[in-house]
Amino acid sequence: MLPTFIIGLREGLEAALIVGIVAAFLGQQGRRDAIRQVWLGTGAAVAICIAVGVVLEIVSSELPQRNQERLETVVGLFAVVMDSYYMVVWMRRHSRDLKGDLERAAAHALASGSARALVTMAFLAVLREGFETVVFLLAAFRASGNQVPSGIGAALGILVAVGLGYGIYKGGVRINMARFFKITGVVLVVIAAGLVMTAVHTANEGGWINFGQQQLFDLSWLVRPGTVVSALVTGVLGIQPYPVQVEGLFWLLYIVPMLLVVAWPSRRHQGIRSASPALAADRAS
Repeated sequence: MLPTFIIGLREGLEAALIVGIVAAFLGQQGRRDAIRQVWLGTGAAVAICIAVGVVLEIVSSELPQRNQERLETVVGLFAVVMDSYYMVVWMRRHSRDLKGDLERAAAHALASGSARALVTMAFLAVLREGFETVVFLLAAFRASGNQVPSGIGAALGILVAVGLGYGIYKGGVRINMARFFKITGVVLVVIAAGLVMTAVHTANEGGWINFGQQQLFDLSWLVRPGTVVSALVTGVLGIQPYPVQVEGLFWLLYIVPMLLVVAWPSRRHQGIRSASPALAADRAS
């Protein structure tokens, strides 16, 4: 439940933030007609993402066992790649000034005489985050082996994200975006590393990886199916009862550099902090 809750909260909040900021800006400008279009575009994007998730689940369930393992490998790796890109590239650029960036884009769109660009912005934001969430959750569901609590966790995370987005739209909620995305980013790196390990495991079962199968540890005494410890160790961390060398290798190759990148301040932010005293001095003089 915990990994899917974090996924639903993090990915859902990114979309809710964008939609909420755009809608709040339109409200300030008196463009209620455009706000209705934003809600319609958001609803259409959500419906498309749900349809994609249903199709992927149906296709996966009808495949032979080996092909199911291969599809799970592809879905898991695709989720890891998408999440890693947005954690490393997009959020490091926009987490601190997301509101300002969006409001400048919204002002430019309104200055051109059309709100269509804002509707498209909200639609694409929800579609992108929704599709990423669907793929990530499908991979997490497969890795956990227990879809009911995983589904509950995802639903709760998305509901909290929607509530926070609505609070931001109404102006009653303030969040330190940089700190929030850094903390959840570290958690997601751990979850994504578990997906990498699971993808390597399913790749072996699908016949794609046949090397490095020497057993590292015997954790069967700890990772017992149906227990809370098993849900944490296998569902969250991706560690199997009998982890092998290639799984441990890929886990380390992913988690070490990603944790360094996500936790390390970007140069842009360091530059802003180092320049701020000088700016303050200039303003004071």
